[in-house]
Amino acid sequence: MEEIIEKLANYEHDRWSRWQKHLFSKCLKNEDGSMTIPKEFVDRWNRQINTSYFDLSNEEQESDKKEAIKILKIIKKEDINE
Repeated sequence: MEEIIEKLANYEHDRWSRWQKHLFSKCLKNEDGSMTIPKEFVDRWNRQINTSYFDLSNEEQESDKKEAIKILKIIKKEDINE
């Protein structure tokens, strides 16, 4: 069980890292090194935050499904009954 936890934690860190890279790529870098998120992205991400999965667009749901499939592939490779 510890091995699958490590693999899932590794995946979660990878997923978070990909999101941070995406987020930072959309931001404006300030002279002091801080970042400013443009309003268009703040508006979109706030909408997504406040929308249930079932009310997301088909494209947004597909993106979440791709992440779920990656998790299932990790779990499926392990015998979690050990």
